Amino acid sequence: MRYSLLDLSPISEGHDAAEAIAASVALAQTAEAEGYQRFWLAEHHNMPGIASAATSVLIGHVAQQTKTIRVGSGGIMLPNHSPLVIAEQFGTLATMFPNRIDLGLGRAPGTDMETARALRRNLQAPDTFPQDVVELMAYFGDPEPGQRLHAIPGEGTKVPLWILGSSLYGAQLAAHLGLPYAFASHFAPDALEQATEVYRRTFRPSEFLAEPHFMLAVNVFGADTVDEAKFIRTSAQLAMINLRSGRPGKLPRPVERIEDHADAGMIRMTDMGGRIRAVGDKPQVQAQLSSLIDRHQPDEVILAGHIHDPAARRRSFEIAAAALRDLGFEAASAA
Repeated sequence: MRYSLLDLSPISEGHDAAEAIAASVALAQTAEAEGYQRFWLAEHHNMPGIASAATSVLIGHVAQQTKTIRVGSGGIMLPNHSPLVIAEQFGTLATMFPNRIDLGLGRAPGTDMETARALRRNLQAPDTFPQDVVELMAYFGDPEPGQRLHAIPGEGTKVPLWILGSSLYGAQLAAHLGLPYAFASHFAPDALEQATEVYRRTFRPSEFLAEPHFMLAVNVFGADTVDEAKFIRTSAQLAMINLRSGRPGKLPRPVERIEDHADAGMIRMTDMGGRIRAVGDKPQVQAQLSSLIDRHQPDEVILAGHIHDPAARRRSFEIAAAALRDLGFEAASAA
């Protein structure tokens, strides 16, 4: 099994977007050295604490600053875009960085409804996500006789597509199309078991994939001490509490006692939403990851972790990578 990394290029309190982007590049370089298979960035809009809104642009920047690690989206929110535009963007990336680009696709807008309207897509239109995915697949394939629309660059690049989701909808679509499936268990784990079962049971082999490939998303907060790991995790807790309270902002600084900064009920709700996690020093992170892997039997894991300090964030992913290698995961080859 391989392990990958999901980054939202968080903008931390006291810092700006330029620093966040530089930190993401440094994290991608660390991930490459630590044997991560993929470095994915996620599309979100109108979020003061996230610098990855122009996802394809940032993917190109990260790919330029690394050598071998696959770089992609986790994901592009396809309802915000025309399939042809995404085919041209990712076809260009695949032309510039051959065999290194992934395209993970989500169905949610990745923002609020007012911002979704500002993105200029027709919110009154019926759900065309399945048709849009099929259209996108065709643009990346070899041209058909008489075909009039072409993605240039893009045509013939066969950029690997993934379906992302947190419900049965994405699981069923990925299975129907014979595509790999990544479940957003790092923030919405309620349907994890059911979606995994549906995806594997109904999977139809395709030209892209002979067998189902399921990716489990796990939050990781690793540090050299247990107390330090718990401390750095409070940034992610506070960020989610702020978001759910209608107060999105930059990634908060960590605090010694989160109980002094948030309502107990909100803390419990946030902890439930983020329960697919590993927190602690390396032995604890390894034990918790082992338990999650034994329970859910993923074909790949992708790790996330909103951590305020970039150095602590890199250290957390170093600890997680070492733990996964000890569990038998295979490191990707670095240059």
